[in-house]
Amino acid sequence: MIHRSLAALAAGAMLVVAPAQAQDKAGADTPAAVTDYKANSASKRFTGNFGGRSVTYTTTVAEQVLKDDKGAPRAAIVTTAYVAEPRDPRRPVTFLFNGGPGSASLWLQMGAFGPKRVAIPSDAKDDGGPPYPILDNPDSLLDVTDLVFIDPVGTGWSHAIGDTDPKEFWGVTKDAQSVAQVIRQWLSENGRWNSPKYLGGESYGTTRSAAVVNELEGGYNDVALNGVILISTVLDFAAGAETEGAELGYITTLPSFAATALYHGKASAPSVEQFVEEARQFAIGPYAAFLLKGQKASAAERASVRRELARFTGLGETFLENADLRVTSGRFYKELLRDRGLTVGRLDSRYTGRDYDNAGEYPDNDPSFYGIDGGYTAAVNAYLRDTVGYDTDRQYVTIGGVRDWDWNIRGGRDTNAYLNVTPYLAKALRENSAMRIFVGQGWYDFATPFFAAEYALSRTGIPQDRVAFHYYDAGHMMYVRDEDRAKLSRDIRAFIRSR
Repeated sequence: MIHRSLAALAAGAMLVVAPAQAQDKAGADTPAAVTDYKANSASKRFTGNFGGRSVTYTTTVAEQVLKDDKGAPRAAIVTTAYVAEPRDPRRPVTFLFNGGPGSASLWLQMGAFGPKRVAIPSDAKDDGGPPYPILDNPDSLLDVTDLVFIDPVGTGWSHAIGDTDPKEFWGVTKDAQSVAQVIRQWLSENGRWNSPKYLGGESYGTTRSAAVVNELEGGYNDVALNGVILISTVLDFAAGAETEGAELGYITTLPSFAATALYHGKASAPSVEQFVEEARQFAIGPYAAFLLKGQKASAAERASVRRELARFTGLGETFLENADLRVTSGRFYKELLRDRGLTVGRLDSRYTGRDYDNAGEYPDNDPSFYGIDGGYTAAVNAYLRDTVGYDTDRQYVTIGGVRDWDWNIRGGRDTNAYLNVTPYLAKALRENSAMRIFVGQGWYDFATPFFAAEYALSRTGIPQDRVAFHYYDAGHMMYVRDEDRAKLSRDIRAFIRSR
């Protein structure tokens, strides 16, 4: 993760931005007000058509107040719930969040699964300026499940209360504990403890999903889940680490290089599926063997690997040799289309951008992030404030509202040599025979490469018959492409119905 742009937040890189400190109209965010904090909320009823079915539902935007052991409020975490009417405790409920860490849930909510969506270009073009159309979303999952979107502390309108330090919630485990507490409270307040339950996250939200599963199912006071939905998955951080001496990341990103080179005409093959399969086999075979040998690889082996790397990546052999046959993602974004004066995106390598000049080693920014952010930010504020009626003086933090994230998890030195939360999911699958995993990956996603997800979820101890992969012809946020949003909706709808 060399290139530290705003877009890097979607996969877990941090941006230091102080959380908003404005007071909420529902209660002053000061130490003097914590004993009588009044939670803010708004609710409104609507009707829409989802999955070919008419559904009447209530939208509720509400602060879930987390308290300490003495009953003192510590944080207000905002949830946006879409619940079908009449309410049915037997109906599935799905809890969803985005990633970052530090990203609010607007992307999944206003782009994929909420009853309204923002219309931005589907063909990897910039979203331009407002007004952005806010449309009915027939691809929402409301026909098969109620939906609860969660914004952790420091994202959206969620915040610590009084003199509580928000860093008490900023860490792999601390964040998961707070989200699990919100889920338990929502189930209690809405009488849904015996409903089928699903958990879904995107990007770091998949890391969060695994950690929340551990908090919900890892003790005696279980909240059993029927399924976990992983969208653009990052579980084993070693699989994508780009740091000196680490070799695995070069293996797991190579198929993404191949898909991108093919998309932009720098490689040729009958289909992306066939080409990435060839790249997979080369990556785990000759390329992995070459990397493991290090400087002991022969000249003939080096030449053979260099030729194949050039075929898969679309990069010249001289450039590859200068990079010691180890090309970081950031260099690839800049080099692939340098002859056209363009860079490719990190979140979605279908997008292209034009830098200040063409001589740099890395792009100025990620065109697949600045190509979508304006529309989503405008849409979530317009819809929740103006249509639903949520009244607050706080600024909605779309991304970047956390800092000093604690990446350590339980287990000591060896566990924390690098972050891998896959064992949490593996244990839950072994101990809950009804739980299944849905994995959705875009071919053109470098934030969370599909081969890295495949690697993490094929390790020992994971029941393979309950992990299902689905692939899409876009990137990290595959739902920005109209055809893939519809396909993702169909795939997850089938996943929920097949319990």
